[in-house]
Amino acid sequence: MNNAELEKYALLVVKTGINLQKDQTLVISSPIECAPFTRLVAEAAYSSGARDVVLNWVDELSSKIRFLHAPDEVFDEFPEWRKEFYLSYLRGGAAFVSISAADPELLKDVNPEKIIRAQKASNTALKEYREKIMSHENSWCVVSVPTVPWAKKVFPDVSEEQAVKLLWDAILTAVRVPSADPIKEWDEHKARLKERRDFLNASNFKYLHYKNDLGTDLTIELPDGHIWMGGSKNNAKGIDFVANIPTEEVFTLPKKTGINGTVFSSKPLVYNGNLIENFKLTFKDGKVVEYRAEQGQEILKKLIETDEGSSYLGEVALVPYDSPISNAKILFYNTLFDENASCHLAFGKAYPTCIKNGGTLSKEALEERGVNDSLVHVDFMIGTKDLTITGITPSGERIPVFVNGNFA
Repeated sequence: MNNAELEKYALLVVKTGINLQKDQTLVISSPIECAPFTRLVAEAAYSSGARDVVLNWVDELSSKIRFLHAPDEVFDEFPEWRKEFYLSYLRGGAAFVSISAADPELLKDVNPEKIIRAQKASNTALKEYREKIMSHENSWCVVSVPTVPWAKKVFPDVSEEQAVKLLWDAILTAVRVPSADPIKEWDEHKARLKERRDFLNASNFKYLHYKNDLGTDLTIELPDGHIWMGGSKNNAKGIDFVANIPTEEVFTLPKKTGINGTVFSSKPLVYNGNLIENFKLTFKDGKVVEYRAEQGQEILKKLIETDEGSSYLGEVALVPYDSPISNAKILFYNTLFDENASCHLAFGKAYPTCIKNGGTLSKEALEERGVNDSLVHVDFMIGTKDLTITGITPSGERIPVFVNGNFA
């Protein structure tokens, strides 16, 4: 892989992703397999004026060994020092980069009960951190680079070396690195996403009605004062950042109790090292009341039953079918990419910033306004080539938003 392009990618993460400020600390969470690229991001951060770069290494193979052999009770525990690690840097104004590159099926032989318990313990311990990140108090960004197991899942019919090269090519194209000036290209892309969110905010839809030939027939109510977001965001200090690279979505939150009908998944969901495929969800007054999956039924059950809020939705995101990642015709088995190739929804916690004054409201006030809360936030894909979405205004006027999978 061309090292110059990797350096451009690393600089894009620092300059556009988190928009690192002089003398700011950067925390990078990275799989150990991604160390070469992680070091490039660290170099780019220092060259951009970082005070310090802190590396938080993740080893998913060691995690699997722990799941297979540790006693059950450890999965209900989360070390206090790890909680303090995140909170201390958060309170100190650090920016956070996470590199998402998991093996999609690493944990398929692990008891899902252990995985869910560990996830719940982690999310409970890090609740303050997650709430402040989802309220955009600090800048944060999720990016990806290939690993061999992930690349082989995406490209199973070629050698490991070729699979990694193909995945690198696909990722770099998706994040616009091959262009002459990726940062300028991203400025233009953010402007296009702003046009879409401005249209949706001006329309002030009360409901969105989804239909396609898979069988999706779903009505989503949007709460009063909802805000569509997409592209870049501002942190608590007013500094612009991009939380996901790549991103093609505009999104808001649904009214917690305002979802009715049935929706079918259009792509597999990778959750905690397991695949959930071809699933169907039925909602009544916002809650999942029936569900079925051809693969991963038990994992889906555990996800939905994580807590009270995990059986409700926290995000509504619009992504045109005719978009760069979708047009690549690659199933990435990675939510960061697959969600940006497809309209999607999310189980669990809503972004408080997607409702007027949400960042300043108490938990009780947010609940009164229909904002869902949960320990989880898990995106799943529902977009198809024939998807239609109709916006319904407070006066009852019906306006096409999506026709044949794309913005009308």
